[in-house]
Amino acid sequence: MKVSYQWLKEYLEIDVEPHELAEKIARTSVDINDVYSPSDGLKKIVVGDVVSCEPHPDSDHLHVCQVNVGEAEPIQIVCGAPNVQAGKKVIVALHGARIGDNVKIKRGKIRGQQSNGMLCALQELGFSDKVAPKDYDDGIYFLPDDAQPGDSVFPYLGMDDVIIDTDVTPNRGDMLSIYGNINDIAAFYGLKPHFKELAVKENADQAASDQLTAAVADQKIAPTYKLRVINGVTVADSPLWLQIKLWNSGIRPVNNVVDVTNYVLLKYGQPLHSYDYDQLPGHDFGVRHAHAEEQLTTLDGDEQTLNENDIVVTAADQPVALAGTMGSQGTAVSADTKTVALEAAIFDPIMVRKQARRLDLHSEASMRFERGINPATVETALNEAAELISELAGGQVASGIVTANEKPAEDKQITLSLAKINHVLGTKLSQDEVTAIFERLAFPVKVVDADQLTVTVPARRWDIFVVADLYEEIARIYGYDNLPATLPVMTRNHGGLSPRQKFLRASRHEMEGMGLTQAISYSLTTEDKAKQFQISPLAEPMKLDFPMSSDHVATRMSLISGLLIDVAYNVARNVNNVALYEAGRVFLPKGGERPEEQEHLAGAITGQLLANSWHTQDQPVDFFQVKGIVERYLHNLGLAGTVTYRATQDRAEMHPGRTANIYVADQLVGFVGQVHPQTAKAYKVPATYVFELNLEALLAADKVANEYHPISKYPAITRDIALLVDRNVTNADVVAVIEQQGGAFLKKVHLFDVYSGLHLPKGKKSLAYTLTYQDDHDTLTEDQVNKAFDKVTRALETKLAAEIR
Repeated sequence: MKVSYQWLKEYLEIDVEPHELAEKIARTSVDINDVYSPSDGLKKIVVGDVVSCEPHPDSDHLHVCQVNVGEAEPIQIVCGAPNVQAGKKVIVALHGARIGDNVKIKRGKIRGQQSNGMLCALQELGFSDKVAPKDYDDGIYFLPDDAQPGDSVFPYLGMDDVIIDTDVTPNRGDMLSIYGNINDIAAFYGLKPHFKELAVKENADQAASDQLTAAVADQKIAPTYKLRVINGVTVADSPLWLQIKLWNSGIRPVNNVVDVTNYVLLKYGQPLHSYDYDQLPGHDFGVRHAHAEEQLTTLDGDEQTLNENDIVVTAADQPVALAGTMGSQGTAVSADTKTVALEAAIFDPIMVRKQARRLDLHSEASMRFERGINPATVETALNEAAELISELAGGQVASGIVTANEKPAEDKQITLSLAKINHVLGTKLSQDEVTAIFERLAFPVKVVDADQLTVTVPARRWDIFVVADLYEEIARIYGYDNLPATLPVMTRNHGGLSPRQKFLRASRHEMEGMGLTQAISYSLTTEDKAKQFQISPLAEPMKLDFPMSSDHVATRMSLISGLLIDVAYNVARNVNNVALYEAGRVFLPKGGERPEEQEHLAGAITGQLLANSWHTQDQPVDFFQVKGIVERYLHNLGLAGTVTYRATQDRAEMHPGRTANIYVADQLVGFVGQVHPQTAKAYKVPATYVFELNLEALLAADKVANEYHPISKYPAITRDIALLVDRNVTNADVVAVIEQQGGAFLKKVHLFDVYSGLHLPKGKKSLAYTLTYQDDHDTLTEDQVNKAFDKVTRALETKLAAEIR
């Protein structure tokens, strides 16, 4: 909000330099965007009186003007403004002046006529088009008739003011008004504000209830809704003092009725809306939810298509305003308006925010409704606006207020403990000091006993609910700079990682040691992506009530979707070999409770895991490479339970022939495989292999103790064996039989060849293994190895119907 320093001084006897005041506000209340004067960078700009105005002899649009600027003789200025005329007080930039955008004005000749300066529009002094009055869009600005030639124009235009541009946080909606700023600044400096309220004078011969009725369909959408009527108005320009207050606050003056509503909005933070009474389709006002596809043309000229989540103000059940956001074009106050219906209300802040965001209709009113309205000043603002309209537009205020609904202004009582205050803030404040702080805030306080205080929080501070809020109020008024600085208390224990931290750190080291790069992706994603790649069982994701964007509406239940987005990002930039892993949390809903947070580890690999080399062929990553990474990781964990991989076709996002679930002692802990081609296409990635493991299950699984195995000094003996088996016999089946029957000296089983195709019987495949035997304490004999090898051979023939080749 742009806060006028001169406006503050009308209600507060403050003797603090504006920049110092801004710094105090920044350290105590809200951030500051800027502190500036509208006259900064401008010079030699004075009041001029146009003595004469003649057409330029060599131009059909220029005029040669003689202008009195307070000197002995008038100066000649050539002007092209269509509205320039004799007898008007104007803005004159003299020779050597600096105007907006640091433009320098010099003497010169324009089509043969001497020009000793420039007659200016407000825009040429730095006023934006959004603020300058519309009546002067095509010409120069006229100053009041009592302006004295030669005087600086800055006091006449309010440009000698200082503007403190505050950046109000959502919780401090009270600071979006002069009233709120006055209360806070008075508390900083221990001052007494003399805030002026204007009493309304009613016409007893006219009753508002005879002219209007009002009803609210749902009390929640409009907790307060009030109307007044002003009859016999004459719509015209506002007086200059009012226009100055508006344009210094960043609002364009329109007319004396609309300007009053904006003035009161700035003063109290209470949005108002004025209707042309005679243009309304009826005089029975209502507030309701909009109908689906209902149409409304707003004041900006755009036709809005509404839905059931929008709120509208109606007359004769026809929408005449988008509640809390913008009025309709057909009922706007115009030069022909004679009777004004004036509305003051409190609308549901969430619904106003949603409709303003959906329709991209952010206004001064919606900004305040979204952050909250002071229920104690709704009627005060309505009465003052009605009286000002009556005074400035010559109308009469009908007696009474038409009220459809009213939210009472309730103060809150909160009990504090002095000991707790000092404990939380680290201070040694006395009860008198704390009481004095609340008195400066104008919060009534009652001393209960030596330790307890009861504070009454007025309705104007709707951001204060609990004891902690009052601790903050004490701290900021006492001064954050005055809070004592203390060093943190240190323990005498040696630092170190917990077993869980060690496990997670070791997991990252393992992944990076196998060539994967860590990625960190968003915990929020779309609802569809959140459902994908779950380990088990399938569940609905937890959705946010107020998501920041459509891509981040639900919490993730798997890490893989985020990794695939990262892979797509790299591939789109011609990085074709991508190997990423992520260790992070997923969020599993648990009914109405807080979600269960689980640590997961996932990886995604596409292209080649190893870089191209002159002595190796290009070999894209395959299922077995990725499975090998998982196997090595699980092996290094030292799990006591048996790890098994079981083929599955039940995962919709995974390739049905290249996916396996991972079990530890029959507990499902994850899966590994290729992303389904259709899923890969949706993510815009090439063939990609992924895995995901539930680290919570692995952390809880039994582990083997660290063991020392000495390296045998005796030689090893190997035997090769080739088998012809049915296609449905897996490598795991064969290895299980070999290890079961291999004996005490069998150290290793290695599959070195797989063949299926020509020269083999139908439905058969060939597997070739190397078996390694070694005795840790003696040299093996040929007979010992042969006996053990024969036992393996017989078991393979018996249990798997294998044919030894």
